[in-house]
Amino acid sequence: MGSTVELPLWLFVLIVLFAAVTFASHFLFPSVRWFFRRRMERAVKRLNARLERPIQPFKLLRRHDMIQRLVYDPEVTQAIVEHAEAMGVREDVAFERARRYAREIVPSFSAWAYFGFAIRAARWLSTSLYDVRMVHQDVRLSDIDPQATVVFVMNHRSNMDYVLVTYLAAERSALSYAVGEWARVWPLSRLIRTMGAYFIRRKSRNDLYRKVLARYVQQATAAGVTQAVFPEGGLSLDGSLGAPKVGILKYILEGAGAADRDVVFVPVALNYDRVLEDTILIAANRSGSRRFRARISVVFKAVLRQLWLRLRGRATRFGSAAVSFGAPMLLDELSEEARDPDLLSGLIMGRIADAVPVLPVPLVARLVLNGVTSRAALKDTFSRCAGASSIEEPEAAFDKALERLQKRQILTRSCDCVTINPDREALLTFYANSIKHLPIDHAAIAK
Repeated sequence: MGSTVELPLWLFVLIVLFAAVTFASHFLFPSVRWFFRRRMERAVKRLNARLERPIQPFKLLRRHDMIQRLVYDPEVTQAIVEHAEAMGVREDVAFERARRYAREIVPSFSAWAYFGFAIRAARWLSTSLYDVRMVHQDVRLSDIDPQATVVFVMNHRSNMDYVLVTYLAAERSALSYAVGEWARVWPLSRLIRTMGAYFIRRKSRNDLYRKVLARYVQQATAAGVTQAVFPEGGLSLDGSLGAPKVGILKYILEGAGAADRDVVFVPVALNYDRVLEDTILIAANRSGSRRFRARISVVFKAVLRQLWLRLRGRATRFGSAAVSFGAPMLLDELSEEARDPDLLSGLIMGRIADAVPVLPVPLVARLVLNGVTSRAALKDTFSRCAGASSIEEPEAAFDKALERLQKRQILTRSCDCVTINPDREALLTFYANSIKHLPIDHAAIAK
């Protein structure tokens, strides 16, 4: 027992490392995790005290537990069996495929990342790029049944939509977004997951994938998680509101029915004086393809340029960005016929359309395209239309809007006449389309 054993140095180091890892995994890590878990629970409790809509326990589950819960769901299990039969593969192979889909979809929400970093970053970015306005607000989530699931339903104008609504909804709740393939790149994907977003393949026709996605959305809905969805399914290529798609809304309705929980749809309408991706969207519309040359990188470039201009003392904002929260639509108050996904999506898009904010640049664009070309007549008509559109200080707003359009060479001015640059007319139409559905004083803008 007292004899000496000689070991090579590399083997001794290896044994010490194995011992250290074993000690850490069995004794140290659990204690550290428990310590931080307790601190997080206390922080979340303080956050919930000030939020109109508290963070649901489902959102705080460990990601591993959420994935296990999803892949062992009875409906997913049945889908795995059917997929194995249809594809001629073993069930364990189909099961691993379902697990891979679950890992791809399920977020890893961090209250610190969302409220400690994301909210501050969203506030700084929004107010640096735009004059942010809340046009009108018809909703207080604290007045809604606390057991109901709240779903913010929004039109999709820009990738800045995520940032802007996250900032303006900061005092209401932590939103769970459905995010497309554009954000599934490292390290952006890790950051987005920690903020509670879940990734979706918008054009997937794989039945197993769609079942895994559906069950995640339904579990979140049944648990009361506050969500944010874009029923158009993608960015508007021509500036106008698009036709709604029913995929995510259908899953939400099914989740509400299974849990006997009311769902409250909150229409959210957004508009901008300047959409950062406008030229890319217009080019995609001309080509008939939704494969954009650039996506979130456009926002990053705009941020970097803004930082550079700020350092040089030459920073200017891109105009106004406005959000309007419309009157909520309670699922329990709808008839059985109105609960049809196609009909319901149309009703919600109608409320979004009614709430779209009228901003100076879109209004000037609409007036010019309707034949008002004299600067004096344009200013007079703008002032009359602005009175019914909640645009503050119409004269100053008109001058700034016209200056922005001239600076981008969309409009040119000679003497008292404003003319459209033929090469940039598509841009003018893009902004006018955002409010083309609104009844803005047709007599005033008639030729």
